Amino acid sequence: MPGLVHVVDDDASFRTAIERRLKLAGYDVATYPSAQQLLDRLSDNERLGCILLDVRIPGLSGPELQNRLSELGSTLPIVFLTGYADTATAVRAIKAGAEDFLTKPVSSEQLMDAIERAIARHGAVRSQRSKLDSHRSLLARLTPRERQVFELIVRGKINKQIAHQLGTTERTVKAHRHQVMEKMQVHSLAELVSIAERLGVLGSRSDADR
Repeated sequence: MPGLVHVVDDDASFRTAIERRLKLAGYDVATYPSAQQLLDRLSDNERLGCILLDVRIPGLSGPELQNRLSELGSTLPIVFLTGYADTATAVRAIKAGAEDFLTKPVSSEQLMDAIERAIARHGAVRSQRSKLDSHRSLLARLTPRERQVFELIVRGKINKQIAHQLGTTERTVKAHRHQVMEKMQVHSLAELVSIAERLGVLGSRSDADR
């Protein structure tokens, strides 16, 4: 799977060697001698890829960069690569969402496996985020009344209950229900409920449900 690997390490000879190794494997590579340089050059529109990150680097450390990227909402997976085996740091990094924590020297096979897994995960996360964005834009197209009907449908209310709650007729609710299904581009109640769960709609009670 192709992708862009961001290599952050203050050792110039290591950056050169790892860039060569990764390019031979078919990856695009960007190298940075410091965490700040990565932050300065990373765009909002992240390409499919991952970050290969040293733990001990001047300025912002690897774990500090991990925290900063998390705060910025970056979805790029991080593979830590360090010359200093430190179990406590490794555990904290993994708990904070790092894809892997490798100790130098690392075999090409082990490194490539970790990078491949990280990039595959990034692809899955991006796909999921794209679907969510699509669902949000569809939801935004509903009228206020359709949104009320939507929120009551996904909470299991039947047309008669919705009509009573909204002070309208079952026929009107059926019409709204049809519009909701069309606008949300679904063919079943199960699909609609699944979208509501992903968007967090079921986690908050609307005025229509009080």
